[in-house]
Amino acid sequence: MNLAAQVQERLKGILPELLGIVLVEVTPERVLATLKVRPELCTTGNILHGSTIMAFADTLGAVGTVVSMPPGHGTATIESKTNFIGGAAEGSVVTGEATPVHKGRTTQVWQTRISNAEGKLVALVTQTQIVLPPRT
Repeated sequence: MNLAAQVQERLKGILPELLGIVLVEVTPERVLATLKVRPELCTTGNILHGSTIMAFADTLGAVGTVVSMPPGHGTATIESKTNFIGGAAEGSVVTGEATPVHKGRTTQVWQTRISNAEGKLVALVTQTQIVLPPRT
């Protein structure tokens, strides 16, 4: 089983699965995923809701951090900034690509680009993840 499939299995039963996030590629240098824009993920205008975009990006940055940190360590998002650029209509599919900006011993910074089906930028999200030592 490849790394994307392994991580996808770990996401069963929690928010990423409820949103419908499908991991396509997972490496320590890139996380690629898709999300179908369903009615329950939209605003009243049938456009992907900003909170869905943020949860999508947060998931991808966290996944990238998890596969980059030492075994036994944990992580949590300590900061996130989203620039909303464009929209994604109900029925379409958006793609998220997260790449590391900084991978330190105690923090990692990931930037996620969310694009619509036409390849146009929907949002740009930058988040900081703390790397937590193993619990004793």
